[in-house]
Amino acid sequence: MTFPIKNGKIRKKSENRGKKMQEKILVTGGAGFIGTHTVIELIQAGHQVVVVDNLVNSNRKSLEVVERITGVEITFYEADIRDTDTLRDIFKQEEPTGVIHFAGLKAVGESTRIPLAYYDNNIAGTVSLLKAMEENNCKNIIFSSSATVYGDPHTVPILEDFPLSVTNPYGRTKLMLEEILTDIYKADSEWNVVLLRYFNPIGAHESGDLGENPNGIPNNLLPYVTQVAVGKLEQVQVFGDDYDTEDGTGVRDYIHVVDLAKGHVAALKKIQKDSGLNVYNLGTGKGYSVLEIIQNMEKAVGRPIPYRIVERRPGDIAACYSDPAKAKAELGWEAELDITQMCEDAWRWQSKHPNGFED
Repeated sequence: MTFPIKNGKIRKKSENRGKKMQEKILVTGGAGFIGTHTVIELIQAGHQVVVVDNLVNSNRKSLEVVERITGVEITFYEADIRDTDTLRDIFKQEEPTGVIHFAGLKAVGESTRIPLAYYDNNIAGTVSLLKAMEENNCKNIIFSSSATVYGDPHTVPILEDFPLSVTNPYGRTKLMLEEILTDIYKADSEWNVVLLRYFNPIGAHESGDLGENPNGIPNNLLPYVTQVAVGKLEQVQVFGDDYDTEDGTGVRDYIHVVDLAKGHVAALKKIQKDSGLNVYNLGTGKGYSVLEIIQNMEKAVGRPIPYRIVERRPGDIAACYSDPAKAKAELGWEAELDITQMCEDAWRWQSKHPNGFED
């Protein structure tokens, strides 16, 4: 069975084989790194999934891998969330019960260079999505926020009630969207909103066939390190070694992407209880420096990874790691996979697929 949508593409209707479906979740940015891993966890938890992605920083092949891993055909629309008319058509066609919203641009450094693109994609795109949701009476959303909303925290570990501020346009889009979603909930208590503040997702699916696949030179540390390890890039650039941290390099809370994906399934259970507005940190509670990540990757790879110290990046901070206790207490969720597993899984993906989904 096929049906047309507004942008002229024909998509196959998903067949969900023999599983009892609890919810039908529209996942924006569902072909991306965190999106694909979350789609797997949603399907394995018995939910039905519809993916909307404009493929600007992702690949259609990632969803083929998800289909292989889960044995379920994914309903997919190649569409941009800024295109409200197409979104309306998708909502009418699919009638999702909730939305997990990943779609957006996500590189701190790039956001300082092209802020308008970030405001257009992230803010205008989300407003467009929320309009389509409201018109179709779909008032359940899990929003992919970020630890960047804490700005440069006065102290670590970071709790959800810490003061919010931002140091770059990317973070500003996340904070503004948190505020927009809060305003919507205050105006209409039928909405259920979960704001998930991610720390630094790394790792890959244990199959080695699904992982972070950035277009061009990676903005994030781990794919950069793995691409150096596989010989695609010459050396890792370490942005600054004069921070007030143990070895002078930036400290972050790295979380396995599969743990992060499971956090979304846990948040969905919360939404099913008409929970209103809730905010959670998704992290491990442990910080690792850039040099510690390189050392852990060297263990996984079995050889040294060359790096050089360069100037700090604009908008970066010294240390950022979470206190994840609230998510454990209220969602029954905690990160289970350690840094060794994160690095081994990331390396399995990169070594099996040196050119990402092109291989």
